Amino acid sequence: MMAAAENLGDHVNIRAVSEADLAAVAALDERVTGIGKIAYWRDIFERYTTRRTEERFFLIAEPGGGAVEQAVLGYILGEVRAWEFGSEPCGWVFAFSVDPESRQQGVGEHLLEAISDRFKDVGIRIMRTMVGRDNQLHMAFFRSEGMTAGPYIQLEMELE
Repeated sequence: MMAAAENLGDHVNIRAVSEADLAAVAALDERVTGIGKIAYWRDIFERYTTRRTEERFFLIAEPGGGAVEQAVLGYILGEVRAWEFGSEPCGWVFAFSVDPESRQQGVGEHLLEAISDRFKDVGIRIMRTMVGRDNQLHMAFFRSEGMTAGPYIQLEMELE
């Protein structure tokens, strides 16, 4: 069971992203990663809101409960993937971030619960993600939410 928000309580609204949210999503991503990439977010938005929308999810968290100021507190993106490397259909989370000032307040838990519900609604029972070995923040978060090592090992090599 996912934890309830501590400081924000249930005053977090999770909804599908809108085009009006893109600048805020890109700004949050840039604050966290240090890399501005608005063209990337526009492409993701177009892909996730026009094709295979029943199995692609781009969700944002915003203040709820009558909050006057609307802001993007976090986002999560995922999609149903099937049959790569013999994997049965599963939900993949491939982007996730919470504003540093909103962390440890239940925002991430609300986002993960919302995308989990979307996956379950379309018949998916396994959710996966990839986390950089050195990304202790995401590793700790996903593990605290019950995610464990899966049956696949990611391999890579540099191409010259």
